[in-house]
Amino acid sequence: MKMINVLVVDDHSIIRKGIHLLLQDTPDLRVTGEAESGMEALKLVRENHYDVVLLDINMPGEHGIDVLKKLKASHPDLPVVILSMYSEQEYAMRSLKAGASAYLNKQSALTDLVAAVRQVASGKRFISADLALQLAENLLQPQHEHPHQALSHREYQTLCLIASGKKLSEMAEIMSLSAKTVSVYRARMMEKMHFRTNAEMIHYAITHNLVT
Repeated sequence: MKMINVLVVDDHSIIRKGIHLLLQDTPDLRVTGEAESGMEALKLVRENHYDVVLLDINMPGEHGIDVLKKLKASHPDLPVVILSMYSEQEYAMRSLKAGASAYLNKQSALTDLVAAVRQVASGKRFISADLALQLAENLLQPQHEHPHQALSHREYQTLCLIASGKKLSEMAEIMSLSAKTVSVYRARMMEKMHFRTNAEMIHYAITHNLVT
């Protein structure tokens, strides 16, 4: 039986510990590395061999998708599973287009994680039932670009959080950024989307199903 070595990247130690405990009960999976930032993850991948990377999308400093792109640029054959607190509707397609082999919502990760790691380690992608349903629905809808698809990952995250009713201080904590930096992303997003008020922003997000 081939052992699958896993690198867990999450800035919350309790999440890393939980994944470690979950995988240690499987005979073919083991956590052989842990990182609490994207920079640390990139360093570990350069210095060690891993078969799969479990990457939190909401990392301090660089956004998880930016870390994902760097991992795939340096190690294109290394499978990366994105773990997120956000629903599949918000970030799944962005993650898959950036090179992720799977996208798992942390709320459902316990049921899908082991299967996902095994499948991506074999060179395949893993699609959860919720994401499969979303992909099927997208195929039935007219294909056209929406303005929010041109936003950066942080700008898009800012849009979703504001539309979800989060305050500036809450957003800063979730994004692991200063309130001043979040304000900069908000201003950039408002300018790109031609929003004048938060009400316009919230209406747009609801209309385009960006919040649940």
